Amino acid sequence: MELNNQKECLDLAGVGVGPFNLSVAALLETNTQLNTCFFEGRESFSWHPGLLLDNTNMQTMFLKDLVTAVNPQSPYSFLSYLVNQKKFYRFLSAELNCISRHEFSDYLAWASHQLSNVQFDSRVEHIEYTGEAFEIQTTQGSYLAKNLCIGTGKVPSIPECAKPHISDKVFHAAEMGLRDRDFTGKRVMIVGGGQSGADIFLNVLNGKWGKVKSLDWLSRRSNFQPLDEAAFTNEFFTPEYVETFVGLESSVKQSEIDAQKLTSDGITQAALLSIYRELYHRFDVLKEDKWVRLLPHRSMSALESKAGSFSVQALNALSQQAEMHEADIIILATGFSAPYPQCLKSIMPMLDLDENGRYGMTENFELKWEGSAKNKIFAVNAGMHSHGIAEPQLSLMAWRSARIINQLCQKPVFDIDSDKGMIEWVTESLVTEYAKAS
Repeated sequence: MELNNQKECLDLAGVGVGPFNLSVAALLETNTQLNTCFFEGRESFSWHPGLLLDNTNMQTMFLKDLVTAVNPQSPYSFLSYLVNQKKFYRFLSAELNCISRHEFSDYLAWASHQLSNVQFDSRVEHIEYTGEAFEIQTTQGSYLAKNLCIGTGKVPSIPECAKPHISDKVFHAAEMGLRDRDFTGKRVMIVGGGQSGADIFLNVLNGKWGKVKSLDWLSRRSNFQPLDEAAFTNEFFTPEYVETFVGLESSVKQSEIDAQKLTSDGITQAALLSIYRELYHRFDVLKEDKWVRLLPHRSMSALESKAGSFSVQALNALSQQAEMHEADIIILATGFSAPYPQCLKSIMPMLDLDENGRYGMTENFELKWEGSAKNKIFAVNAGMHSHGIAEPQLSLMAWRSARIINQLCQKPVFDIDSDKGMIEWVTESLVTEYAKAS
């Protein structure tokens, strides 16, 4: 997309183009007349390319795509992608319960490069607020925008003890698929017991990067725990639950998030079964000497370089003792964190942050800040503390995008009302009576 710099003011500027801002962009292009542009520093769309490994699958159903939940007629749906790519019937014949991360990534890239309101190779470097609009400086020029939507995503989270050792031998899982690796004859340790750790473990176990000498999988979790995919668990990923969650007390919100960890941060049953079967086949059927160790209940507490290899200290939560382990290669499947975007540095003092330094957010995913009466700042994937466990997940991204657009336009561009779900989260009559009694 080309804009005449400073000659027109965008109704909305998007900062970053990951799946979530891409969803907003797709819904805006086909359903509004707003002048919008979403800026992305990369030259083309890329979604965690380092994690696109063999046999890695989505944890979210393909119908929970960029648009379908609120606009099933959209040309940017996953079904439209299948038809466009001439593989609709083969997809049906494959009877896939879940699709691969490779295919969903290809779908996202396909959608992104069709949208006229997405501009690649345009990194947002700085944003100033004039009192009337936002001045946006990008690597391709300057722009004005009335409103913003922040979707800069997350960055790899590195344990403090590992930071001095980051190298080709100690690296985050996000880099796993980005370069050629040869682990032949090496002692490999994977740190982190989530889905990424499981995917990498299975690939190393199957020799994708060479026949290793040993393979350790260390996790602070009590076991290698499955994703909670039960039918009623999925009620946490509905608009009705999110709307209930927003109104809860902060302490209740945190306890809910803690209790629901495995609804989004466990390992799929399919991956766990594949791992278990492979271990059984190798060590019980083929009777190989055991070169794999599963090490749950352990937290990496120290890391030291030692003559070309590494000494790992781990605290065992069961024995309450420190253990020492050796490794040549350490892969950190330790998740991601969400730092404040550097481009917002001058605006940060105007934001309403909570006691933990997190964004204050309205129910419509709008940041609370000094200029909100005139200019809005929306944020995606930034409000798990305020909107619950579904916020960083793909499940409700189309609904969230529609809610943002409705708020931006100050009218119901999309119908986001839904029937009551299976679960009654709060009984309104009892709440009212309790309030009267108090």
